[in-house]
Amino acid sequence: MSPSAPKVYVSRKFHFSASHRVYNPSWSDEKNAEVFGPCSNPTGHGHNYELEVIVAGTPHPETGYVIDIAYLRRLIEERIISQLDHRHLNTDVAFLAGRIPSSENLIVAIWEQIQPLLPEGVTLVELRLWETPRNCFIYHGQKA
Repeated sequence: MSPSAPKVYVSRKFHFSASHRVYNPSWSDEKNAEVFGPCSNPTGHGHNYELEVIVAGTPHPETGYVIDIAYLRRLIEERIISQLDHRHLNTDVAFLAGRIPSSENLIVAIWEQIQPLLPEGVTLVELRLWETPRNCFIYHGQKA
């Protein structure tokens, strides 16, 4: 990207519903309840999540697009949302295997899934994950 080329950010929101149990399997039920409270309920609990995906790049000279937003929508819905929606995050989502499915770990795992799927010249710059209207988790990837 040349110094004079504009960098434009494109954002798209997605929705999914999922359940999970936040707990450390190496701890007792008592310690999990002490640390995680009702989130460690053995039968789990659920959220109606909102995921915002923000990418950036230079508008292509032939289309004016950083990324075709319909392509971005299909990509995220087919490769990410379809794996998460109406699933139990502890047991049904392969890319979360071995992780405590906290929202912090979930957003990092989603980033790891999306980043390699984007076309050349498009950079994933931020994810925002709302688990409730008041609780939002933001991730910018690993900085080298």
